[in-house]
Amino acid sequence: MGKLTAEAVVDRWVPQTPHVSPDGRWVVFASSPVGRPGEHPVSGLWLAPADGSEPPREFAAAGAEDREPRWGSDSAGVYFLSDRAERGTAQLYRAGLAGEPERLTDWPTGVTGYVLLPDSGAVVLIAPEEKETTADPRVRVVRGGPAGSRPTWDSAERPDRLWLLDLSARAVRPLGDFGSRHVVEATLRPDGHTLAVLTWSVADREPGLYEPGLHLVDPATGARQELGVPALETEALTWWRDDSGWRLAYLGITPPGLIGGRAVFDAADHRNLTAGMSVCPIELARAGDDRLLALFAEGLDTTIRRLEPDGGTFAELRRATGSLLDLSASGDSVAVVGSSATEPEAVHCGPPGGPLVRLGDPPRHEIRWGTQERLSYRAEDGLELDGLLVLPPGRTRADGPFPLVTLVHGGPYDRWADRFQLGWFRNGQWLAAAGFAAFLPNPRGGLGHGHAFAASVAGDVGGAEFTDLLTGIDLLVEAGVADPDRLGIAGGSHGGFVAAWAVTQTDRFKAAVVNAGIADWPLLAATGECGRYDRALGGRENSPIAYADRIATPVLIVHGEDDTNVPLSQAELLHHALGDRPHEFVVYPREGHSLRERGHQLDYLHRIRAWFSDLLA
Repeated sequence: MGKLTAEAVVDRWVPQTPHVSPDGRWVVFASSPVGRPGEHPVSGLWLAPADGSEPPREFAAAGAEDREPRWGSDSAGVYFLSDRAERGTAQLYRAGLAGEPERLTDWPTGVTGYVLLPDSGAVVLIAPEEKETTADPRVRVVRGGPAGSRPTWDSAERPDRLWLLDLSARAVRPLGDFGSRHVVEATLRPDGHTLAVLTWSVADREPGLYEPGLHLVDPATGARQELGVPALETEALTWWRDDSGWRLAYLGITPPGLIGGRAVFDAADHRNLTAGMSVCPIELARAGDDRLLALFAEGLDTTIRRLEPDGGTFAELRRATGSLLDLSASGDSVAVVGSSATEPEAVHCGPPGGPLVRLGDPPRHEIRWGTQERLSYRAEDGLELDGLLVLPPGRTRADGPFPLVTLVHGGPYDRWADRFQLGWFRNGQWLAAAGFAAFLPNPRGGLGHGHAFAASVAGDVGGAEFTDLLTGIDLLVEAGVADPDRLGIAGGSHGGFVAAWAVTQTDRFKAAVVNAGIADWPLLAATGECGRYDRALGGRENSPIAYADRIATPVLIVHGEDDTNVPLSQAELLHHALGDRPHEFVVYPREGHSLRERGHQLDYLHRIRAWFSDLLA
């Protein structure tokens, strides 16, 4: 058996956004490496027979970023966005299943999205307005309002607009008038007469004060109809039909409050269609029969469900062990990216109720992987929790106790699904290959157990969610799996906060990694891009910086220099607070909230393994 290398982790290609052709014969999808090899992202387009009879083949290859593929209505060609003409600036292309792609746009600022208008000879583009400027200051203006109202902002970013591209004349004209609002996404009603459009009040998230808007637009005239104010964090606009006609659904935050699970809403009255469910919707799609499909996170697994005709319940069609993502549907088939504990991400296709056929043979690994176990246990207050345990390759529980690294997911509204744990961040297998047991807990506040479970951390981060981790660790110590004298903890984003919080609350951990973590919640609320949500999660009393004088555990702090979600100032605070106590502070240039560059991902993998190896030996 071969040895797992960091290069094998970051150089593997991962598929995304699969789409079934209207005639049901083909699936097209994009695929890209985990780590970006150069200055710009690289991704390719792949075709495969929907029945899995032949392996996928790459087409229209250009060594650029080809993404967002969609089928023309005749199934004879694919539209997609690509920056092959000018790296970093995407244009719209069209390609037959053989032959060279045809470039359809030459938009100076680049195209960010598009909507096909079948049988009209036109495409709706989402793109910023071309604007001449002699200077480039980033200006933000606050415009006051009536007492008690929320101020409005002029965005520092240029908002996206809707444009109508006539394919025959290659002429572009504005479509609709949204004033200063920023177009986020649009989707066409299947009868071709109406566009559903989501806008924000500003083009960037920095103020944390953007307000969503939902509109209907006539693609022929640009006439607009308002659908009221949707739920916060609206996304995934999806048309479906019942006996009353066409309806529009979307995903958004479950009210009340800013912290809680996702829900499916009916845009007509913004009614929560998933109220009372103990699972969490993650994606929507319109089935071939025009009914509404959804992916649901359910504990460690994922289900495909369909909204019943009465609009009252989502009936389960298929349960998949592990993760399903990027759901799309056409005719009698769906396409999805699936991953289990023993198989990496791959495109699967078939009827919504299954069976789903894997497109392409599983990769032949010459590497022995660590055994991944599903965990189920109860918190101190009796709440049911789940998680994963990855043991070193070729080892069993009987070979313990092992040095144990607890990996804390971000969010907090996220989860560890029972999927293949191999990536620069999802690195359970990477640590297991070095002899560690990896514990991946899903504490309260996360995804997969409904609204109440998710909302329970509002204003109380670091409280019961932290004791949920300790309970799981204690059970592994009692079972002889974990060595109580060799415990480590690591996490990114909210997981980085938990790792930093952990070493202020206990000296049980002998090593910690804080990746893009939060040290000071009030400062984050003032400087991060999600201010009002951060303010709802915690305050000074929940901030690691308030208790930094207690830290005795060596801490590895890593952060992206250009992070706007959790700014670098958070890491700098923790670094300065630690003073001359053992720690290491690493800043990755050009990186945001997630490491993208291949070299940085390789460095991170080697660095964290060395950190834990030195301190948990």
